[in-house]
Amino acid sequence: MIGTKGRRRPRALSEYGKQLQEKQKLKSLYNLREAQLRKNVKEVFNSRGKGEKDLSEMLINVLEERLDNVVFRLGLAISRQQARQLVSHGHFLVNGKSTNIPSLRVKKGDVIKLKPKSAGKKIFQNIAAILKKHNVPSWLSLDVENLEAKVAGSPTLEEAAPPVEIPVIFEYYSR
Repeated sequence: MIGTKGRRRPRALSEYGKQLQEKQKLKSLYNLREAQLRKNVKEVFNSRGKGEKDLSEMLINVLEERLDNVVFRLGLAISRQQARQLVSHGHFLVNGKSTNIPSLRVKKGDVIKLKPKSAGKKIFQNIAAILKKHNVPSWLSLDVENLEAKVAGSPTLEEAAPPVEIPVIFEYYSR
């Protein structure tokens, strides 16, 4: 039995381990820091008394409406990490005002536009051709010629379809 010394069968994850794993997946998916995710979950958890949608859908709304995520969903960046960097470098206007806050929440009616000065940058040179092939979510509308987008509605859990069990994340934070 060469090479088997000290090996164990992997243990099944505990309930806490499963909750932690799901939380880490969501945190990684949306490129968030721990404090940001905790704040968003707490905000959703505290607003549940208003009789709106279920908690899972509310949390996905909060995360999907972040400016960095919207830039990613529009196809202006290839990843949420890149979208976060592009936003923090100030390449976008929201309702005509420059912003560099990736966590800014957009609302229905907001207009997101690439700054004219940034349009000449190397990263955005072939963006029009890429955007013509990109499928934009139904809650966003994109004008490829002007590199301008409008928030037309609100994101749905089905359309976002994150590969995590969101109720387990609420269990994690309710400890």
